[in-house]
Amino acid sequence: MTSPRTRPIPVVAQMARNDARDETPANIDLEKVAQLIDALERDLAKVQSGSRDVQLLRDELETLKNVLNSPIRRAHWVREGLHGMRQAIENGLETVVADGLKAGQYIAEIGRILGM
Repeated sequence: MTSPRTRPIPVVAQMARNDARDETPANIDLEKVAQLIDALERDLAKVQSGSRDVQLLRDELETLKNVLNSPIRRAHWVREGLHGMRQAIENGLETVVADGLKAGQYIAEIGRILGM
């Protein structure tokens, strides 16, 4: 029987500690993320729809932009922002495609940045 002091640290706790580092992992190219944000902002400016889905996408984009402009950039914040943006595009796919947004192109680019 092991005492509480000698038990190994659970894997979840180790992962949480790794995610909290200020390091940016090599697999997230912040320059590519910034380029993606710029392109998506330009395309969203052309979208006339005021739908809830489009607004959610704009909100996710603004959040990710704030994370990138923050003096403290945490990789997991960028990763979460990209996932949120991808999910917003997928959820509003019909709306954004109807409004002329190249949704598939953005979903693919987010996947490449995240290494998916």
